[in-house]
Amino acid sequence: MWTFYAPEISDDMELPAEEAGHCIRVLRMTEGDRIRLADGKGCFYDAVISAVSGRRCMVHVAGCEPQPPLWRGHLHIALAPTKLMERNEWFVEKAVEIGVDEITFLKTEHSERDVIKMERIGKIAVSAMKQSQKAKLPVLNGMTSFRAFVERGFEGDKFIAHCGQESKDHLKDVIVPGHDALVLIGPEGDFSPSEIDSALKAGFRPVSLGPSRLRTETAALVAVHIMNLAGQ
Repeated sequence: MWTFYAPEISDDMELPAEEAGHCIRVLRMTEGDRIRLADGKGCFYDAVISAVSGRRCMVHVAGCEPQPPLWRGHLHIALAPTKLMERNEWFVEKAVEIGVDEITFLKTEHSERDVIKMERIGKIAVSAMKQSQKAKLPVLNGMTSFRAFVERGFEGDKFIAHCGQESKDHLKDVIVPGHDALVLIGPEGDFSPSEIDSALKAGFRPVSLGPSRLRTETAALVAVHIMNLAGQ
């Protein structure tokens, strides 16, 4: 059954324009066809197309089915976006498919990009949510100052993955199953020494993601995968 995203659900409603276009113009669905809606908040809904008119699609919602949590804890990844937008988009798509609760883009001293097109990122996240059969959409935060971010309160375990030579435990060995977890991933030029110092003073624990030097989006995805596995 095809899944469509509708953040606001009512008994009789109109599909959002983009979802309606995919439903009736691409999939050629029509009145009487059964579909499933995801509200992005954790629930699926059974629905039936009640009317199609031009580019508009009306549906009748028949029932709600909350999706059981797929992992424990709140999983948050914060990364400095790469210069190539396609790589940031690839990361968001794969992170949502694997499973994450929140993604924040960081403005750091060595950042290669100052602006993120969050509308495009949001569409990619919605598509990945539907493709991976999830009912919950991660919180997506646009560019945020690194120093302001690390000084915020966070109820959980906090880690910073950086390339410094000091001895660091691997993330997989220190993450606690089921705990809320936040991992910081730096830009291609890594976090600056002063940023690392700020994070450590704010209670972040330095971690390694292994002996290989990873691209930013790869490192971020590795961290997401480790957090998700620990939460299952």
